[in-house]
Amino acid sequence: MTSAPATLVLDGRFARELPELALPWQAADTPDPRVLALNEPLAAELGLDPGWLRGDGIGLLTGTLVPDGATPVAQAYAGHQFGGYSPRLGDGRALLMGELVDASGRLRDLHLKGSGRTPFSRGGDGLAAVGPMLREHVVSEAMHALGVPTTRSLAVVATGRPVQRETVLPGAVLARVASSHLRVGTFQYARATDDVDLLRRLADHAIARHHPAAADAPHPHLALFEAVVAAQAALVAQWMHVGFVHGVMNTDNMTISGETIDYGPCAFMDAFDPTTVYSSIDTGGRYAYGNQPVVAEWNLARLAEALLPLLADEQDAAVAVAVESLGTFRDLYSAAWSAGMRTKLGLPDGVDRAEASTLVTDLVALVQADHVDHTSFFRSLGAAARGDAEAARGMFLDLAGFDAWTARWLRLGPDADAMDRTNPVYVPRNHLVEEALDAATAGDLAPLDRLLEAVSAPFDERAGLERYAEPAPDSFGSYTTFCGT
Repeated sequence: MTSAPATLVLDGRFARELPELALPWQAADTPDPRVLALNEPLAAELGLDPGWLRGDGIGLLTGTLVPDGATPVAQAYAGHQFGGYSPRLGDGRALLMGELVDASGRLRDLHLKGSGRTPFSRGGDGLAAVGPMLREHVVSEAMHALGVPTTRSLAVVATGRPVQRETVLPGAVLARVASSHLRVGTFQYARATDDVDLLRRLADHAIARHHPAAADAPHPHLALFEAVVAAQAALVAQWMHVGFVHGVMNTDNMTISGETIDYGPCAFMDAFDPTTVYSSIDTGGRYAYGNQPVVAEWNLARLAEALLPLLADEQDAAVAVAVESLGTFRDLYSAAWSAGMRTKLGLPDGVDRAEASTLVTDLVALVQADHVDHTSFFRSLGAAARGDAEAARGMFLDLAGFDAWTARWLRLGPDADAMDRTNPVYVPRNHLVEEALDAATAGDLAPLDRLLEAVSAPFDERAGLERYAEPAPDSFGSYTTFCGT
């Protein structure tokens, strides 16, 4: 067996500090591993040689090569899934290989998805197909390029093992990197054990890894909760700004770090509509685009419940403290969303906040009424700020309404260059994602590579990439995404 370089160190801090939440496990063998996508800049950040990863080191990306001293583990967590509580979820098809120190000195998880059954699999096969793993690769890298906090894909490796879903599909493993994989569901699991010492150690672990300033606060565990509330308020506002629909905002899919995680039935919104749902399993619209802030607050309430024993000795006092802190979410989210919208519209700092708020509210009503393409419209506003409103105007049926709004906006002196640095030309358009994934599943990676080229520099308009900036053709029809499990 090929060995890992002596310089490669995969620490086991999570498993060492929280053994009750870490089950040592081994990835399934991969009969014929082949790299489909490798994030070479990220590999360099992690001190990993891309050439080695493509060759002798490919086993690190599938879990079959375990560096000396490393202990891969399946992590335990619980979660509310579509509102229903599941006390034991955990990594049913995933493994935490360990933690790496990157070039900036940050501790980051190396984590696998699709690496085979674990004791948390609950009857599943523990495997993943090429398409869903490449979807996470594309969308997470697009989110990173857009400046949205996210887990990142290091690589997707075809396993050579078929996966049975509705049909037989080629299998793959995703290797992803995160500042950690601590979730709201991790705290729910610890709380359900009634082991307050475990809950306290988990909270202290989270503080040390993600919110170290909380350690110096008068009440560190309350400060941890408030830091997570603030991080999630900022994150969801950014989702809303770029039209991202997560699709499955269960509590086990909300991180303590404030990073986006688990790109299952996700998609970027085309025509602006708060009721937009793409996920085939979200039949009630619980996780619709416009519901995401409300769901985030609901999930944070579940985190507060889990933390109650650490917030005060008496439950009534703990609840009062938690409710007060949770009550800051709406103001934090509103401030982040409003600030982001002012930036998207290029409004100068001195603009009256009330006037800006009214301008934004009126614009949302206009784009919603005429089902205007979200990404194209905001990008076209940069040209409108320079005096060419033809492209933006052509997206509306209510021309009088658009003209009146534009006149009000232009009087405020929007900064077109700032807008072009904020409003992307390219996002992973749903029809292009499906085109790339279908081709890759059939063995052709060229469309995937071209899509990655576009979305990896989303603000830079480039000749030859025009179709990557265009909405889906009418022939694409309505769009539905699937979880991929």
